[in-house]
Amino acid sequence: MSRIGKKIITIPAGVTVDVSAGNLVTVKGPKGTLSQQVDQDMIIAIEDGVLTVARPTEQKRHKAMHGLYRSLINNMVVGVSEGYTKVLEIIGVGYKAANQGNILELSLGYSHAIFMSIPAEVAIVTAMEKGKNPMVTLNSIDKQLIGQVAAKIKSLRPVEPYKGKGVRFQGEQVRRKAGKAGGKK
Repeated sequence: MSRIGKKIITIPAGVTVDVSAGNLVTVKGPKGTLSQQVDQDMIIAIEDGVLTVARPTEQKRHKAMHGLYRSLINNMVVGVSEGYTKVLEIIGVGYKAANQGNILELSLGYSHAIFMSIPAEVAIVTAMEKGKNPMVTLNSIDKQLIGQVAAKIKSLRPVEPYKGKGVRFQGEQVRRKAGKAGGKK
């Protein structure tokens, strides 16, 4: 039995979950609305503010989808009630971040500035304080979308292991390497 799949999802106050006939799950909450098409075979039951996902058989295909759809529905419930936040830290001399609306402008040591269009579902805030590294904060109700946008920003300048320059998540530990002088003794 899937350990993730058999966990129950507690629906918080102010959040409504609606399952249509074609297994289209729609979650509405104070922060917005999300929907996800769930496989026709999966059994979704809502009783007393608790949602459960069950599989009809022990087929390998059903076992694979059991935990997946439970996690996707749980991510939607958490997203519309609390939301998701990702904070990216830009480390490097002369590296800058600024935004105008949903257009992110990054100076990451290349000969040109990088302009990136952020989807409307993701709110973006940039902060550049003196003596601190520039920060880019992303907020959204969709966990998958915010992760994809954060990964795209990170891929523009991956963290290099010698000086630690690049774009990283706040609090992320980067494994550092010794330079050429580090190998001699």
